[in-house]
Amino acid sequence: MRESVEALWGWDEELQRQIFDERFDGTQFQVIQVDGKDVGVLDVDERDDEIFLKLIELLPANQGQGVGTSVIRALQARGKPVTLRVLTTNPRAAALYRRLGFRVTEQTPERLFMRSTASGASS
Repeated sequence: MRESVEALWGWDEELQRQIFDERFDGTQFQVIQVDGKDVGVLDVDERDDEIFLKLIELLPANQGQGVGTSVIRALQARGKPVTLRVLTTNPRAAALYRRLGFRVTEQTPERLFMRSTASGASS
């Protein structure tokens, strides 16, 4: 995540800590586990008409192993559209979301806003 933020705005450690303290409520995070080990975090806002994927982060050692794909497919299987936003400087994540059936609905210089249908990824 740092690389993506740094590419857009630069990195100011003090500012990043302040933003984190103001915006992130750790009580809402779900810990993602694999074989009993903590490998990441998930923050989801389930709304009446959609699921908003606010955050999914995996430890670097656990990326590229299908963990994120499994979590996102489980969200898609709930039968509602899934929406998210991703930094434009994070093409790896955007590519994953596209493979899972997400399409860009809006774009700014900093972010892609994406949505998948309730049925999830296409084959």
